[in-house]
Amino acid sequence: MNTDQAFDFLRQAGVTEDICIQTVRRWLRERKINYEGNGLRKSGYILEDTDQAFDMLMDAGVPEGMCTPLVRRWLREGKIQNVGNGTLVTETIPKEIATKRVGHTDQDKIIRQLKVRIKAQDEHIEGMEKLHQNSINTLIQQRNKLKIEIVQLENEKNELQSETKKLLQENIDLRNELLKLKEELYKGPKGEQEQTQNPPPPLQVDFRRKLGLSKTASPKEVLAGYKKLLIITHPDHGGNAAAFHYIKTDYDQFRSTNKEK
Repeated sequence: MNTDQAFDFLRQAGVTEDICIQTVRRWLRERKINYEGNGLRKSGYILEDTDQAFDMLMDAGVPEGMCTPLVRRWLREGKIQNVGNGTLVTETIPKEIATKRVGHTDQDKIIRQLKVRIKAQDEHIEGMEKLHQNSINTLIQQRNKLKIEIVQLENEKNELQSETKKLLQENIDLRNELLKLKEELYKGPKGEQEQTQNPPPPLQVDFRRKLGLSKTASPKEVLAGYKKLLIITHPDHGGNAAAFHYIKTDYDQFRSTNKEK
């Protein structure tokens, strides 16, 4: 039986429309009927036997005196498939119906208990939904807070990078000034021209001292020190061309001296 058939079934039994709607909904929840709305109807019978028809009428609250004639008429009209246990053959209502009514009382009690449990579960679900929503709101607040902290850290990172660039530039400037001072010390008080005219013998130049290395530094260590200075003073790296030329000359002199040895 579908929902439309059940509604017609109850209306023909004289049940009010409100009670029909409530009963059909309850039967649908209890899976006694199927949902097939939109006016769909099955041809032929809608109930298995007379006992089932009597049972459903009693469940819907139809008085007992009306159940028997209604079931007999539906049986004649072909809306009931079979006669169940001979309940409509005699004029009286058999004892089985009374037993079924007691069963319905138990079913009503079970239904009430189930409704209470369903209500409790609905309240539990509602509480869980509120808790879930609160958790979502908390996570959103934490996410926004983390975004703000990330922006602050990015700003601090940019400031540190800017300060690092400034320090590197200052270090380069100091190195260039140091090279200029070394160049002036190398030329001596008589000036560059006199130093060029009377250069000291290559073998007497203390290359290690000029580079700030120890007296026991090896030729490889001296060459490594000159290469570092050449990289720093190279014009392509922002260095001083004059200082680069001076160090390059000193570097070539040291290499030629060590080759002769």
